[in-house]
Parts: sequence; structure tokens; C-alpha cells
Amino acid sequence: MIPIRDSHVRIKTTPIFTVLLILGNIAVFVYQFLLGPHAEAFLFQYGAIPWEISHFQDLPGLSWTHQSPIPNFLTLFTSMFLHGGILHLLGNMLYLWIFGDNVEALTGHLKFPVFYLTCGLVAAMTHVVLAPHSQIPMIGASGAVSGILGAYFIRFPKARVHMLVFFPFLLFHVFQMPALVVLGLWFILQVLNGLGSLGYPNAGGVAWFAHIGGFVAGMILVYFFEKKGKKKAEARWI
Repeated sequence: MIPIRDSHVRIKTTPIFTVLLILGNIAVFVYQFLLGPHAEAFLFQYGAIPWEISHFQDLPGLSWTHQSPIPNFLTLFTSMFLHGGILHLLGNMLYLWIFGDNVEALTGHLKFPVFYLTCGLVAAMTHVVLAPHSQIPMIGASGAVSGILGAYFIRFPKARVHMLVFFPFLLFHVFQMPALVVLGLWFILQVLNGLGSLGYPNAGGVAWFAHIGGFVAGMILVYFFEKKGKKKAEARWI
């Protein structure tokens, strides 16, 4: 199932930073692509390597071409703008586009990027704490986007999410489901996959606990970042 849009009462404001974040991620990915064979070194330089974060030093034996030119802790932020492939990028940007505009309206333009980056930081640190010896660079906007999903889950549970479902023989249909169900099932899936990954800290793939940490951070931080004393966006069925 793939989300394609949501239905709700929209605040009359342009999601400026949602769009800028999407454009920023796309721009970095294009730059990665243009690097060709040097793209791997770029991911090591600016991806967040849990071992380096937890040990406060560069990974021993790492080629100088792969060593980060910035302090290791800053890679917790730069890693949010790196992606391992086009599907990785498109998936994250799709979720950010569908759910980010409403959360930006909820927090206000200026606080939204701070909220986004804070959720991403919590997400990354969750992975670092649970896999401190992993030597695989952690990349992707998934943790920060998970924070957006957590905030949406709390503030727009009754909003309708239109899900594209594929059936055999190239048939597809669009179903409308409450955000509470869609995002609730998404979170349960992250927890199940995260539990299944325990004991394999150096295995490649998805940093499931980063998703979990980001989602929980979004659920909590939305109470502190949302606008106070003003009319808030209200979800409704359409």
C-alpha cells in the first residue's frame, strides 16, 4: 500500500519549509549521483557512523578518502539529507509531502525545520544507543520524517489517508483509511522489524529503531512546538 494524499481541512498557508526540505534532499541526491564512483566515499564522509558517534573518534582503518571533514557529531544532521537510492529518496519525500504541510501549519514556518531536525536527531541517537558498535553509515531522512508522522498521528488521527493498493494482474484501487489506522499500523511494523533486527547490529538495511525513536519524538515534541493561543488545524472526514 502506498499513500498518495490525505483529506482534511487545510490551514491557508504555504508549506514553505516542507517544500524547501524536499528540494534540499533532491539537490543533495543529484549531487551524489553526479559523483559517480566517488559517491560511496561521500556517504561515509557525511553519513552518521554509530561507532564514531559513540567512541568520539574516526573509525580506525578508514581510508582518508572516506574520513569525514566535519566533526563526527555533525554527521547526525548531514546524514538526514543523504539517501542510498532513488526509491529511498522518493519514499521519504512522498511521506514528507503528504504529512509535512499539516505539521508545518501546526508548528508555524520557523519552528517546523527545528522540529524536523530535532526529531531526526533523536531518531539517529536512538539507533546509535542501540547499535553503538555499528560501522555502517546511517543515512536518510526517515528518522526526521518519522517525527512528522508521529506529530500527525497525535494531531490529525481522523484525517483520511488515500492509499493506493495493488492487486494481481496490474489492478489497483484507492482506499481511504483514518490516519490513526495507517500510521498506527506503520508504527507497529517498525517495532516488529526492530525487534527482529536485535542481535544484528552490523547488518545492513533499515535502521528500524531510528524510525521508532523519531516517531515517538514527534508524538511528544508536537506538544511543545505547536502554536499556542491560535486556532489549530482540525481534521475532518472527506
